Amino acid sequence: MRASSVRAWSFVHTWSSLISTLFMLLLCLTGLPLIFHHEIDELFGAGDAPAAIAGQAPAPADRIAGNALRDHPGKAIQYIGWDQHEPDKVFVILNAAADAAPNDATVTLYDAIGGGKLGPSGSAFMQVMLRLHVDLYAGLPGKLFLGAMGLLLVVAIVSGVVLYWPFTRRMAFGTVRAGRARRVAWLDLHNLLGIVTVAWLTVVGLTGAINTLAEPLIGVWKAETLSRMIAGSRPGPAPGRPASLDTIVARAREAAPGMVPGFIAFPGTPFATPQHFGVFLRGTAPLTARLLQPVLLDAGTGAVADSRRLPWYLTALLVSQPLHFGDYGGLPMKVIWALLDLVSIVVLGSGLYLWWVRRRRPVPALHTARVQAA
Repeated sequence: MRASSVRAWSFVHTWSSLISTLFMLLLCLTGLPLIFHHEIDELFGAGDAPAAIAGQAPAPADRIAGNALRDHPGKAIQYIGWDQHEPDKVFVILNAAADAAPNDATVTLYDAIGGGKLGPSGSAFMQVMLRLHVDLYAGLPGKLFLGAMGLLLVVAIVSGVVLYWPFTRRMAFGTVRAGRARRVAWLDLHNLLGIVTVAWLTVVGLTGAINTLAEPLIGVWKAETLSRMIAGSRPGPAPGRPASLDTIVARAREAAPGMVPGFIAFPGTPFATPQHFGVFLRGTAPLTARLLQPVLLDAGTGAVADSRRLPWYLTALLVSQPLHFGDYGGLPMKVIWALLDLVSIVVLGSGLYLWWVRRRRPVPALHTARVQAA
């Protein structure tokens, strides 16, 4: 590789890394507890459910909805859902109104068998970690900004891979020159850990960037697919007395055989219309449990209005979420994700350290070695 090319790629790698590093460090630090959010919430006793007895029938959705409204006077239910990882619990999301901002919502867990209130869905600590990781408490602009940082991380990774061979070709793989100056040892460690985690960091960076586009993608789905799903329905005011939730769920399952409900979107929420419930069903196999199929039902009669598979961009969004947090393979996969996260923190921190040392005191010998390697 020419010296000019090395300098150009080095410039790209340095500045793409510097701009994104502090935010990536924040995301790695907040993402670490989020990997184990189920385990941490259980440790803090958030939403502990009594042990279910085999053969017990689940509580009717209408009972859970009634309990939620009684427990939260003046609130409206936006969503009721069943988490595949916690089958003994049902989450209910309530807000001041059906179309109120998501960040103002209250999420409460209920016993899936008895229907009683269990408590908030997570500890205050995990809520803070989630908001910092998702949007920096800045809403959609914060999400899009973090998405841009994720793409910049991918640029830093690609440029780092391009530079790896010219700078390390004369050394055996895994060499760390511990006997040299500390900055040289850190450079070797940075290169080694960076190339080992390159695939994982790329996947996490890309899936994280995709996840930040959830709101715009849902907006596109509403404008395109959802509008076609309700095209044959007669518009009218929201029903004064909605249909039974259990009837809604039963008819949705008839429209999507072999699937189970993931969540119910109430009329007026972003995933439904003022005149319809939206029931999003998922598969039962590991590969299909993350893929949802929406069924739109008349809020007054419970009749099925339409059912269509999600478009490719929302499918990509749903698939990217478990890849980002590593929660599709149980606890062993979470441990692997956590270890890779810790290694990534070392890579990011060492890169920042190397830039700071070089900025304060240029290293002619190291610079000469780089030019010779080119």
